[in-house]
Amino acid sequence: MSQFFMHEKNDLVNEAIEGVLLSTPWHNLSRLDLGDEIRVVVRSDWDKSKVALISGGGSGHEPAHAGFVGKGMLTAAVCGDIFASPSVDAVLNAIVNVTGDAGCLLIVKNYTGDRLNFGLAAEKAKNLGYKVELVMVQDDIALPENPQPRGIAGTVLVHKIAGYAAEQGQSLDEVKALAQRAIDATSSIGLAFATCHVPGEKRDERVEPGHSELGMGIHGEPGVVTLDTQNSRKISSIMTDKLAQALPDGKQALLLINNLGGFSQLELALLTREVLQSPLAARITHLIGPATLVSALDMKGFSLSLLALEEPFLAALSAPVQVLGWVPVYDFAPISLQRAEKIGSVLDFDASENAEVAKIVAGVTQTLIDLESELNALDAKVGDGDTGSTFAAGAKKIQRGLKDKQLPLNELPTLLALIGEQLATVMGGSSGVLMSILFTSAGQQLEEGSALPQALMHGLERMKHYGGAQPGHRTLVDALQPALEALVAGESLAAAAKAAQQGADATAQMQSAKAGRSAYLNQQSLDGVKDPGAYAIEKVFAVLAR
Repeated sequence: MSQFFMHEKNDLVNEAIEGVLLSTPWHNLSRLDLGDEIRVVVRSDWDKSKVALISGGGSGHEPAHAGFVGKGMLTAAVCGDIFASPSVDAVLNAIVNVTGDAGCLLIVKNYTGDRLNFGLAAEKAKNLGYKVELVMVQDDIALPENPQPRGIAGTVLVHKIAGYAAEQGQSLDEVKALAQRAIDATSSIGLAFATCHVPGEKRDERVEPGHSELGMGIHGEPGVVTLDTQNSRKISSIMTDKLAQALPDGKQALLLINNLGGFSQLELALLTREVLQSPLAARITHLIGPATLVSALDMKGFSLSLLALEEPFLAALSAPVQVLGWVPVYDFAPISLQRAEKIGSVLDFDASENAEVAKIVAGVTQTLIDLESELNALDAKVGDGDTGSTFAAGAKKIQRGLKDKQLPLNELPTLLALIGEQLATVMGGSSGVLMSILFTSAGQQLEEGSALPQALMHGLERMKHYGGAQPGHRTLVDALQPALEALVAGESLAAAAKAAQQGADATAQMQSAKAGRSAYLNQQSLDGVKDPGAYAIEKVFAVLAR
């Protein structure tokens, strides 16, 4: 079974190229009309008056290579099948169709198929009278003993620097010389936790869970060593040490952080932090990324590239372009923390006594503490079995303040605000925050002169606003709202308690829940079981009515 988003494997690359052509905001890309087997993406605004730049290779490295075609970078990209070099004919047709009197530079990654096919096409084009030069990118330093280092993400830096020179009208020899200087100044190293998934093929699972492979190639080729870690700090230290050794003494550098396809934005952000906390950061002045520039399909990995800076490089890399895949260069600046005032408790109060209020607080909190096991058992039928413990935790906190005489019992607005603050701290999860909203908002209304029933109703409305629960959703709102409505209407606590009981009873007959964990249960699981929050409200009002 395919695990790749596509219609037909044979049409994948051609159809993906069409997607690239459709998505360029400058409408500056075309494809040479040479049949399905020759895939050449070209600048539609090209007039052959300047040196043409052609690159390419196997597909699967997006946005490379078509994503870098446009003003200021490549003139054309020759796209092969997935991880397969384009044919000699495809490269030759690209050269013939975009090259004028100024000539053409081929920028090739150092892989056998690309070297041979682009090389032979270059020789054929020369025989036809075209001025063609070729440079090979070989920036991979992971395999130090390899006489043919591979070309990886550093290739994009060469595209950009050479593209700037060509756009400025420099000669073919000048463009080639600058491109070669960029190649010589670039070092890259990659690492992956897993290889990529090639369409129609089974993923290679050679990297064991918890391990990583240093130097894995952008086609899944084996790397230099398997590390028995995926720890960000250890990995970053190994890779930055190798890059630092490759950077000439006295040189400052630009760092490119490249996603090989499967790293999340969160992981890339952490990678950026780790690299820029390493000793290598002292020599880095500019950054590109983190971004996906040369990918390996969905490979779970990344690469780091260093460019030893020279006078013309920064101007070339900073120049504006009209391509899909490029991201801006920016100066590296260490983190700076902005001074801020830390806000803790905003309540400033003195403890005070009020026997009547103390009796109510004691009765409510003790009721919730005594109900802990019963509410947990009830919640176990429709939730995760912790409602009783959650309410009891809040009640115990308030009760301790009562026993220690640390509550502003004679200042009801302040008392409600304090209860709201403490419930958010000790109750945990959404329940604590919701109850905190209710009491905090009610306290504010009391401070502004509202009567207690109206203040509590306002608090309930704010809790419903933020929490989303409404009457009929099978929550404590079904018991609390009718109880408060009775009090607002001037009815007695006994009437409010009866309304709360009726509301709680109604939840046992509701066929579905619209909020909380009960929302994930079917009717059979809920039938005949009261919502535990509504039941708690019922019991609290029963105590208040006595």
